[in-house]
Amino acid sequence: MSSPGNSTITAIEGVRVGHCTDLAGGTGVTVVLFDPPARGAVDMTGMATSTRQIDSLDMMHPGVCVHGLCLAGGSAFGLDSAAGVSRFLVEHGIGLDLVVARVPVVPTAVIFDLSFMDPSARPTPDMAYEACRGASRSPVEQGCVGAGTGATCGKLRGVASGTKAGLGSSLVTGAGGVLVGAMVVANPFGDILDAQGRILAGAREGSRFLGMGEAIARGEVRERFGSPGNTTLCVVVTDALLDKVTAMQVARMAGQGLSRHIVPFNTPFDGDMVFCLSVGEKTANPLHLGVLAAQSATDALMNALKHARGMGGIPAPRDLG
Repeated sequence: MSSPGNSTITAIEGVRVGHCTDLAGGTGVTVVLFDPPARGAVDMTGMATSTRQIDSLDMMHPGVCVHGLCLAGGSAFGLDSAAGVSRFLVEHGIGLDLVVARVPVVPTAVIFDLSFMDPSARPTPDMAYEACRGASRSPVEQGCVGAGTGATCGKLRGVASGTKAGLGSSLVTGAGGVLVGAMVVANPFGDILDAQGRILAGAREGSRFLGMGEAIARGEVRERFGSPGNTTLCVVVTDALLDKVTAMQVARMAGQGLSRHIVPFNTPFDGDMVFCLSVGEKTANPLHLGVLAAQSATDALMNALKHARGMGGIPAPRDLG
């Protein structure tokens, strides 16, 4: 069941999203809460990932329930924010019943945004707790909010020469009314392109786009690991019934949607990953869902740019039009 007039991931029943944003520091946290718990997997394709409790989504892990997701800025420091989600869930009696305690399963991933505004700004457990308190099924707020607050793209020559991006969400409907929603925190090292291959946001020379793919092909590279802040995080949710194996298949296909529009993708500087969670019982072929997930991920990526605004001296695509 979807919410009328909602074209974001929260249109899917059982999914709530909340943000907490630090505009002064240029960072934030976004939470996704599931009621009832979700099932799923994660496809970790980036080479610079930073995570917590992600093993719950591994194929060999016995766990099948996910109570929430936590996405944050702050690099490894931002992983601490997950404690706020766990605290909120425990207070509401939500978690894996281990007799002596209920333990919430909250896979967490972060982006590197320390080089955007204030490198001392940290998404905190209290911020994540507030995001949980505000989580709702209302249309997801998009742009420079939550985990997308410090998101930028096109950082071959550093963040100052990049373009502001953010967080976006989308929803697509497939055969039989099956729903697939996506939420993307767009913070890639690479440029973001439209369907015709034109650069929408990326590395700049003044107000002109450099074209990272061509520049790297000519031999220009970035050697220093930490200075370009990167990673694209994608959450795909469907009301179709999936197990871990089929969820992984859908996650991988969703990632292909991102790879068609982020150039280069999965670089040594990116911690890219795609979560795929199932919250329903509808019957749908994983191939069908994978194609829908790729489209939804693409739409969410484009919405992250559409709703972004200039911050910290970095222009958004709307400022370069």
